[in-house]
Amino acid sequence: MKLLFVGDVVGSPGRRALRELLPLLRDQHQPDFVVVNGENAAGGLGITPKIVRELLDDLAVDAITLGNHAYHHREVYELLDTEDRIVRPANYPKGNPGRGFTVVEREGQRLCVVNLSGIVFVQAARTPFAEVDAILAEVRGRADHVLLDFHAEATSEKIAMGWHVDGRVTACLGTHTHVPTADARVLPGGTAYVTDVGMTGARGGVIGVRRDQALERFRTMMPVKFDTAEDDPWLNGILVEADAGGHATGVEQILVEAPG
Repeated sequence: MKLLFVGDVVGSPGRRALRELLPLLRDQHQPDFVVVNGENAAGGLGITPKIVRELLDDLAVDAITLGNHAYHHREVYELLDTEDRIVRPANYPKGNPGRGFTVVEREGQRLCVVNLSGIVFVQAARTPFAEVDAILAEVRGRADHVLLDFHAEATSEKIAMGWHVDGRVTACLGTHTHVPTADARVLPGGTAYVTDVGMTGARGGVIGVRRDQALERFRTMMPVKFDTAEDDPWLNGILVEADAGGHATGVEQILVEAPG
């Protein structure tokens, strides 16, 4: 099994980069599943129903994961409940719109996609460590492979989660901080791990924000309205290969400059 996971898509530059590069990556790597983090897809904050349909229908993405901006656009709430190919952090309050994991199938293979939020420097209702244990117990026997998108701020919490699920999930991939880390590897138990996949968006800004606005905020410490950066868009992703037993056999970072 080959799985392509694309890191946080940021605004329209990120969506354009994904639209331009995903067909090329499909041709080159022949992934069985494509999962995209759409946490920042709508102007850098959250996702809208239109963008959900663009990713699922036009780009044929198998599943979408979210994060701390999952509820930024109220118009997507109903879709979070009705479209089972999009997941928000499972350790948010249980009564909130959406689901925390899903199982998607393609050509006889079943992939469970889990979304969790960290609790260090970000907010969630429950610890992600106990939450993932409960989810894995619930989906046992229902999926051949498990992908965990761990949307967290602290590198320590992400690394701890990797060790916690090693051997129990096919891949534990960190998102949220938008900067790709250089520690992609297969852990001893057979779980592909990286602390942060990075973002799909404009590298010429500051984690997706226009650099002049980010610099003004840092220099003056005054409130500044942020807009999505446009300069130098890249796609950041991870390619995971796994055996029939659900254990990763290889992991490769995908860092590709968008054409034009």
